[in-house]
Amino acid sequence: MKAFEIMEELFSLTEPHDYSKTCDTCKTGDPEREVTRVATCMFATPAVIRAAAAWGAELLITHEPTFYTHMDVESDEAQILEKRRLAEESGIVIWRYHDHPHFTKPDVIVDGLLKKMQLPAKIDEVLELTLTRLALDAPMTPVEVARHIETHLGLKHVRICGARDVPCERLSITVGAIGNLVMQELCHKDSQIVLAGETCEWAMCEYARDAAELGKKKALLVLGHVGSERDGMVRTAELVRARHPELECRYFECGEAYTYTD
Repeated sequence: MKAFEIMEELFSLTEPHDYSKTCDTCKTGDPEREVTRVATCMFATPAVIRAAAAWGAELLITHEPTFYTHMDVESDEAQILEKRRLAEESGIVIWRYHDHPHFTKPDVIVDGLLKKMQLPAKIDEVLELTLTRLALDAPMTPVEVARHIETHLGLKHVRICGARDVPCERLSITVGAIGNLVMQELCHKDSQIVLAGETCEWAMCEYARDAAELGKKKALLVLGHVGSERDGMVRTAELVRARHPELECRYFECGEAYTYTD
């Protein structure tokens, strides 16, 4: 099976949407290459590219950019050229899978996160891109939710802004770097605990802190971009394996962007 055929099949699972300006394109390699081993990842870091190539992957499906801009634009910046050379010398085909999974029902990325997180809650409603509201089976404090997430997702730290020890009944999930959507959900009168990947500290974190100091049941939990979305790419590997048992497929971990002192 060729690389482009695998990607076209994944794309076919999505809901109707205008993909004319999608970032989900081939970034390096030959789209016509025959594939027997598929790798998935959150970020195609140099370490991930080397590991996937050493394993024998012909296709590496990444959720986020490889060359530091949303569309992976061509550039003669030294590090971009060096990384592109590494990818090309490996012979691996790197393909972005970002827009399509978010417009699939269920959202592939959020679905992977929910399965891994195993939070005792039920989906209340699924709204616009990546926003899912949950009703907790029993009240939990933001600290309890953060500890649960750290344990189940293997995260070093979940940052907590706002209320810490107030029992809450509702939780909203956003993933990645959604920007204003996080702020909109924080401002929603019924929201309590809001999960985010990346956020803006001076706006969203301070809103959550002020809300708590004003007596509101409001908290923002920041998981980090990788922590909030990587299990969606684990889920992507499962989708490929389920549709094509003749292909070997595995997820390659890039790790969180940050390291810590302990």
